Formats: sequence, structure tokens, C-alpha cells
Amino acid sequence: MLMSGLQIYNANPVFGGRSGWHFPAFLTLGGWLAGGRHWHFAAMWIFSMNLLIYGFYIFLTRRWKQRFVSSSDIQVLQTGQNAKRKNYAWHRLVYTAIVPILLLAIASGLAMYKPAHLHWLSSLFINWQILRTVHFITVPIVIFFTLAHSLLALKVGQFRLVKSIFT
Repeated sequence: MLMSGLQIYNANPVFGGRSGWHFPAFLTLGGWLAGGRHWHFAAMWIFSMNLLIYGFYIFLTRRWKQRFVSSSDIQVLQTGQNAKRKNYAWHRLVYTAIVPILLLAIASGLAMYKPAHLHWLSSLFINWQILRTVHFITVPIVIFFTLAHSLLALKVGQFRLVKSIFT
């Protein structure tokens, strides 16, 4: 999705207009604007449905109580002495913070995908440039989350996590 998004960006960069900075072709997917959009939308549906199914799973199994930050986690971060407990609290805080970012990425993407049908959604972003900028900025935030999430998981679980992926 990232590479097709860069292809779409190259068609009319968010920052600097048509004369703005362009990503090199080897970082893009789709070959041209329509090709990039096709790949992007195909990946978007898979991503969105996966997130929706996971959200239902978390809600129905009540795992949200263990996955997301609670007041006790905030208290541990402020005054806690147990290093392992602090790591778990940081992990849940980061995990919770990404949810609104992912929803914002999906909402802004849908508003750009169907601006006539979802005019009420696109109007929440005031204008087209703000909508595009918000959507574009969610990408580095998600990448930063992925790195932080992975580093926290490695810190808590060390290499057992990596071994569990391959065994």
C-alpha cells in the first residue's frame, strides 16, 4: 500500500504541487496514476477488512481489556518501579495510540476515494489539501508505530518473539 501510495503521490505531490519532490520509480507500484490507485484500493480493502475483523474479535472476546491502556498502566508509568510492568504499560499505550491514527488513515482515504458520495466525511477535513496532508502524514506515524511496537516487543519478549514467528 505504501508503494502504490507513493505512485499516487507522484501524480500530484501533497507538498509543493506538481513541481514538488517526487519519489524514485523503484519505490513506486502501479506504473502510472490509475495503476497506483488500483493497487492502493485493492490493498486498502484487505487492510480495512482485516482491521474490522480484528476489531470485532477484540470486542467479542473482551481482549480489549488486556490490549489497551488502562488507568493502572498510566499509574505504573508515572510511579512504578517494576521495569517489566513498565514495558508492558508502554506497549499497551503505543498499541492504544495507533487505533485513532489507523481510523484517521481509513477515513481520510475513503473521503478522497469517494468525495461526492462521502461529502460529509470529506467536509470534516475542511478542504482537499488538508485532507490529502492528513492522509499522507498518517503513513510515517504508522511506520513509526510499527518500529516502536516491534522494539517494545523485542524488549519484553527478547528473541522468543522472533523465534515464534518462524517456528
